[in-house]
Amino acid sequence: MSIEMIGTHKIIFLVEDNKADIRLIQEALKTSSLPHQLVTVTDGIKAMTYLRQEGEYANVRHPDLILLDLNLPRKDGREVLAEIKSDPRLKRIPVVILTTSKNQDDIFHSYDLHANCYITKPRNLSQLFQIIQSIEDFWFSTATLP
Repeated sequence: MSIEMIGTHKIIFLVEDNKADIRLIQEALKTSSLPHQLVTVTDGIKAMTYLRQEGEYANVRHPDLILLDLNLPRKDGREVLAEIKSDPRLKRIPVVILTTSKNQDDIFHSYDLHANCYITKPRNLSQLFQIIQSIEDFWFSTATLP
């Protein structure tokens, strides 16, 4: 990352415990022309520690976008989402639920907790790449972020 990009690049915060999904999302973002940094944690406790800038994460910048899986160890994504959206310092960060669950209760509950978007992960690799590109295009090129 060049010095010019520091402070201007977008931080995408991926909260995902599946190593294969992490690797695929990393690959999908490699083709991006957007200056970005992908930060990944694998459980809900680490996610909240990062977002609250505690401990080893005391000096991190808040992310511009959160990609959140629902089924996480230690603290699930539903709890993480509720904590993010109830915290005045975090609630404006867009949260995209990116999960395997197609359960209507999960979808409704996520939107009740103020998720900005709910996407079910496809099983097809090219569809996943297309979804990641669409997320990036929408949130960083079309939408105006706070």
